[in-house]
Amino acid sequence: MDAVREVLEKARAEGRTALTAPEGRTICQAYGIATPGEGLATSPEEAARIAAEIGFPVVLKIVSPDILHKTDAGGVLVGLKTAEEVAAGHETIIANARAHDPDARIEGVQVQQLVGGGHEVIVGAVTDPTFGKVVAFGLGGVLVEVLKDVTFRLAPLTGEEALGMLDDIRAAEVLRGVRGAAPANRDALAGLIGNVGRLVADFPEIAEVDLNPVFASADGAVAADVRVIIGEPTPERERPSREEILAKMNRIFKPRSVAVIGASAEEGKIGNSVMRNLINGGYQGQIFPINPKAPEIMGLPAYRSVSDVPYDVDVAVFAIPAKFVAAALEEVGRKGVAGAIMIPSGFAETGNVEGQQEIVEIARRHGVRMLGPNIYGYYYTPENLCATFCTPYDVKGGVALTSQSGGIGMAILGFSRTTKMGVSAIVGVGNKADVDEDDLLTFFEQDDNTRAVAMHLEDLKDGRGFVEAARRVVKEKPVIVLKAGRTAMGARAAGSHTGALAGDDKVYDDILKQAGVVRAPGLNDMLEYARALPLLPAPKGENVVIITGAGGSGVLLSDACVDAGLTLMDIPPDLDEAFRAYIPPFGAAGNPIDITGGEPPSTYENTVRLGLADERIHALVLGYWHTIVTPPMVFAELISRVVAEERAKGNTKPVVASLAGDTEVEEACEYLFEHGVVAYPYTTEKPVAVLGAKYRWARAAGLLP
Repeated sequence: MDAVREVLEKARAEGRTALTAPEGRTICQAYGIATPGEGLATSPEEAARIAAEIGFPVVLKIVSPDILHKTDAGGVLVGLKTAEEVAAGHETIIANARAHDPDARIEGVQVQQLVGGGHEVIVGAVTDPTFGKVVAFGLGGVLVEVLKDVTFRLAPLTGEEALGMLDDIRAAEVLRGVRGAAPANRDALAGLIGNVGRLVADFPEIAEVDLNPVFASADGAVAADVRVIIGEPTPERERPSREEILAKMNRIFKPRSVAVIGASAEEGKIGNSVMRNLINGGYQGQIFPINPKAPEIMGLPAYRSVSDVPYDVDVAVFAIPAKFVAAALEEVGRKGVAGAIMIPSGFAETGNVEGQQEIVEIARRHGVRMLGPNIYGYYYTPENLCATFCTPYDVKGGVALTSQSGGIGMAILGFSRTTKMGVSAIVGVGNKADVDEDDLLTFFEQDDNTRAVAMHLEDLKDGRGFVEAARRVVKEKPVIVLKAGRTAMGARAAGSHTGALAGDDKVYDDILKQAGVVRAPGLNDMLEYARALPLLPAPKGENVVIITGAGGSGVLLSDACVDAGLTLMDIPPDLDEAFRAYIPPFGAAGNPIDITGGEPPSTYENTVRLGLADERIHALVLGYWHTIVTPPMVFAELISRVVAEERAKGNTKPVVASLAGDTEVEEACEYLFEHGVVAYPYTTEKPVAVLGAKYRWARAAGLLP
């Protein structure tokens, strides 16, 4: 630690942002990162002597704090095999450096043992604007530029996470050894990755580390080239404690009273819609309309200001133009209100950054937690609370959904109502000037009314805060994320919509996975995951079995399982024989188990019951084909009954179904969903994708062996 601190302070004192190669090697040595044998030469004779000591062939590199890209300056020579070549090379490199930059400070020439062999990879670290210190790993050399086969993790990372990075690149098989090549030493390489993570976590002023190439062989991992950039450490975000967050969030979601600032008796006004939703939605707490020009609104006495309300107020819903918000928020703060629900637009999303910062400062000064601005409001169904100008909603359930967009919020409403999914909460977060996803996760974590959380987001204001909260929640409840801005154009659109820059999607993808959340590829996927995951029991192992009445569906379901990262079970002989006892001779055992389409209900019942009862099978995927022998509703009622009976015996495992047929299969799927079996008509991909999402959560929660 002291050696690293000394190097960094020296560079900073000299006004440098880049460390020299010898300085980089000193840092590597302090953190157990292997580098080739080397020495610093200030004369041709000294260069030749060092080369002879460390062994030929060698590499020569210019050492100058003013020359960052050594190759461009002609400051690198590779493969020198004799003392004479090294001495001449020393003179050549010095001359090239002088020609490149006559004023450059030159400390000498680095003489480095030429290493090679094994696999060429890159290990590094960057400072991400969303997540802070992030470690990167991938194929090295020019391949990292061409293939972009790189994976990321938050720093510092555990040994298990570092090992996981080795398997997370597309070329993972190369590191295991192919075509006779020796495999890389996984422990040595993972140890090097972990050491880089510790380094940047211990020294936040290190902005970037680039070890490229690293030669990973069966004997170990050696960083052949080291590049370190320093800068100003990013200040840590101030986060309220979990207790402080919950103290405010509990008052916001379970308020005893709500004030509507800008309440109106005029239909079509936002303040009128909020009032109607609160009253007609069945909220039982006190409602205080705030309007200086009306004595009463919708049968309730109105007040000129929230300061005039002679009772405590937990939540204030703002339904006034942006220009009046700051003054009203001052009054709300003095009143001791816990939460300000900022419906008004006209802040950072339109370029009014100063106006948004002003209300943030007011809220913080008074200890008010602010949701928004630029939101549709929020719902919390256990309290019959519809604090929004959108349509009222009263279908109660166990899913909490949040969105950064009002349009997505309305899609959530419609889907929830149509599918009878039921929600505990729907929350708009908008610009996220204050309350963001990690605050909401902290509340939903301890909310007994919430069994799963689904979040649409365009950016994360505090990536590390989100990961910290998500890691806690996923141990008990699935967290599903739809991250907008996966493409460059999508990221640009996300930025213009919220005033926030979307981070690099690969970084997001890897770190969301590290946090244990289930990422949904699209809006409908997020909603279907949210609807289905709470219904499915957690699997107890990886063995998935397909039972199908149609061979074509079986093939497609098999493909879908592979795409979803599921493991199709190799059926052992005794189980194969047991299944064959129930299917016709022209059917097919194995996996998929094809019972053929003309079979009576008893064949479905016998095979499905066997699949549920055998402990070696951990999940079932059913493929149904509409026939007169077993009509859709007969199939749905039968499967629902068998699953319920087996669950009563303790044979609890996830079951999903794909139904192909005429329109009657739609009703059958609804019936199955209502009875705890996830089923979809006209698709083989969707039920398997849902099962794959359940498996991803179960792995993240540590529920699988």
